[in-house]
Amino acid sequence: MKKKVVLIIILLIVLGAINCLLYQFDIKQKSTDAYKFKQEYEELNGEKSQSGKKYRELNISKNNKIKYSTAKEIVKKMDNGETFVVYFGFAKCPWCRSMIENLLVLAEKNETDIYYVDVLDIRDIKEVKDGEIVESRIGDEYYLKLLDKMSNVLDNYDLEDETGKKYDTEEKRIYAPNVIAVVNGKAETKVEGISKDLKDPYGKITDKMKKDSIRELKCIFKCLEKAGVCTKPSSC
Repeated sequence: MKKKVVLIIILLIVLGAINCLLYQFDIKQKSTDAYKFKQEYEELNGEKSQSGKKYRELNISKNNKIKYSTAKEIVKKMDNGETFVVYFGFAKCPWCRSMIENLLVLAEKNETDIYYVDVLDIRDIKEVKDGEIVESRIGDEYYLKLLDKMSNVLDNYDLEDETGKKYDTEEKRIYAPNVIAVVNGKAETKVEGISKDLKDPYGKITDKMKKDSIRELKCIFKCLEKAGVCTKPSSC
């Protein structure tokens, strides 16, 4: 009888230790950038945007290569002459949701970390009012520094009024999504990873569109592999 009691006590201790280890493992896993990113993007699955359109369903790997970063940290990495890939976007961006799974698959395949900067609230906002360009929101200090550091690969920040007339702000813009290869501290190439055939970011993605996206995104990793000798996205 005493032996049975002892065995039961030992069994309970072992089970308790296992549960404790599993709990600690679960807590540790949920504290990773990979888990945080998966939760951030997947929590919009099934939800609708302000326009009433349904967000694209995503299935993000729990082992994705995302590393959360900030504009300030990216500036510092460039100043240090580092080589890396940075993805600018945000979870509610429908264009971002149309390419992010492809980017993450390629990152895992190439064993390359992707530094993620959420640009939703750090960019300046300019508008056209009465024929004049006005700034309705000042950009983050380090976002503005990135515009200067990455100006060689960024697109212009152009505006359009209600009549269709275009205005040049004489400034660059980090759009979402922008995926940029930085080699030895210099921005070498930038892609969106979006097929030109995709007109509606909430719409169906065909096999051809997916192939177009992957072909563009591959250029980012080729750029790193060849240390800055980048191929144009259209020819990758």
